[in-house]
Amino acid sequence: MLGTALIIAGCSSQEGQEQQTQETAGSGEGEAKETFSFACSGAYYPFSYYDEQTNELVGFDVEIGKALAEAMGMEPKPVTAPWQSLISGLQADKYDAIIGSMTITEERKQNVDFTDPYYVSGPKLFVRNDSNISSVDDLTKDTKIGVLMQSVYEKLAKQYSDNLKFYDSDVTALHDLDLGRVDAVITDQNVGMASAKKGGWDIKAVGDLLMTENIGIAVKKGNEDLVAKINQALKTSRLTVLTRRFP
Repeated sequence: MLGTALIIAGCSSQEGQEQQTQETAGSGEGEAKETFSFACSGAYYPFSYYDEQTNELVGFDVEIGKALAEAMGMEPKPVTAPWQSLISGLQADKYDAIIGSMTITEERKQNVDFTDPYYVSGPKLFVRNDSNISSVDDLTKDTKIGVLMQSVYEKLAKQYSDNLKFYDSDVTALHDLDLGRVDAVITDQNVGMASAKKGGWDIKAVGDLLMTENIGIAVKKGNEDLVAKINQALKTSRLTVLTRRFP
């Protein structure tokens, strides 16, 4: 399956050298850069996760944060926090932004400001391969659905069932689906497919996308300067539309 996402491509080597020369001339060689700290859950494969070999935080969202920092002439500092605490951590100034595949919603806009979307995605229903569920039309109020707590998927799942099991990681929910602990999981289509392939799990996506999500970068409410700076970086950093193949 093809998932379309936006990734910031770096400048050419020649442009990078020219820019570095200009920065060095203007600020003095060796001068420390301002830090751009951004948070993600670190448990959202393939967008943010820890590499099993190096224990390094990697993934699409991490790449986006590093590329943005470079475009803004800043030093990237990725950090992790539980999904449900990301917004409160931002409000407490623990980091400058959330780059964690966060859907832009009116409710969240009351607590944070968002940049322009940096990719578009959507959730699907996942079931085991031997399930007789072929779409949300087959769900009942008793169907046990696993879902990420305090996410847009939680509200979505409540439309179909009263029997929900909440998780702090979509990957954990999908693993429980493979083990038969839940009947279905609602999560991002790319996360579900990539996790199923990586884990070798006996699960599949069924039906159509349940909604379309605009994914944005969250910053502290009222920090208009940073929003503008990030949006400018998104526009001027040779933004390239890539079609990524997900399993």
